Amino acid sequence: MSNEGNIEITRRAALGEISRRVAAVTAAPLLLKNGQEKKLGWAIVGLGGLTLGEILPGFKECKFSRVTALVSGDPSKAKRVADQYNVKRIYNYDNFDTLKNDPDVDIVYIVLPNGMHAEYTIRALKAGKHVLCEKPMANTVQECQQMIATAKAANRKLMIAYRCQYEPYNMAAIELCKSGALGNLKEVISDHGFSIGDPRQWRLNRKLAGGGSLMDIGIYSLNAARYLTGEEPVSVSAMSYTTPNDPRFKEVEETVNFMLRFPSGCLANCTSSYGYEGTNRIRVVGDKGFLDMEPATSYRGIRLRYSANGKYEEKKFETGSQFALEMDALSQNVLNASTPRTPGEEGLADMKWITAIYESVRSGRTLKS
Repeated sequence: MSNEGNIEITRRAALGEISRRVAAVTAAPLLLKNGQEKKLGWAIVGLGGLTLGEILPGFKECKFSRVTALVSGDPSKAKRVADQYNVKRIYNYDNFDTLKNDPDVDIVYIVLPNGMHAEYTIRALKAGKHVLCEKPMANTVQECQQMIATAKAANRKLMIAYRCQYEPYNMAAIELCKSGALGNLKEVISDHGFSIGDPRQWRLNRKLAGGGSLMDIGIYSLNAARYLTGEEPVSVSAMSYTTPNDPRFKEVEETVNFMLRFPSGCLANCTSSYGYEGTNRIRVVGDKGFLDMEPATSYRGIRLRYSANGKYEEKKFETGSQFALEMDALSQNVLNASTPRTPGEEGLADMKWITAIYESVRSGRTLKS
């Protein structure tokens, strides 16, 4: 048999192994070291659209997690939601610290505007609870560092809610890139954007959001470039555009384009925008193949197509709630005394690069790590 034939067989075996690895992680929960099947109790902080539309419904698919408490500043809304999900405990932002006395709450999920992440993460950790915090981790590098330091001092786990690193399609894309099936990676193209609506919403308030599209949808472009290459950037250059006199963008930016250079030589061309409809795609190009994901990071309907053996193929996985997958992942980390896949340090790394991107926009310079 020719060397080319041997390479082809090896490559096919590698692709088959990728499917087996992803299926093993997503089709069934990991076995706990001590065989426990206990469901840990979760308190959900914030009853906005994400909580009501995705997180609370996701608990029905969880194997190691159950909702036991809600935290809200709206008593009537909290009562209505608690009744719907048979939750017995309701807290508000004034008595939040009394969670420390609640044995039925093991983990707190912070689903608040970005500017509130640091405060409530730190308070939950000091109350002796493990924390899952929505992304971006916080508004500043300093806040991220404080959150990590508090988790270490409290001996509690801090995980950032990068749900795409727990769902099967992005996991398969990571494995394809890592396996060498695409060869040496040359380019990542990662575009995320949508047309944002009500100018009065918190995402357009600098104090609450920390920034504009980059802090929200742009973090998907940035994080994907990092987890697909498996590298940390060595430099970044960026530019931004905001439509003049658009009432939505009085405090925050509309669009940011940025380029990352990685140690291997791979370049990532990334975009984030609040100014146009429906961009959600990733392409990775190697010297032996490529992959396309579109949509790439949606809550459902993700597609992954690739060419790694001379043919264009598509991967298919049975999927459910991405939020159930990430919540169960942290519950298993707690039960197994293991480290989360996306700890606080992952959120800190993104925040450092977001800060550099904003500085590059401001200064017009390429910034190096």
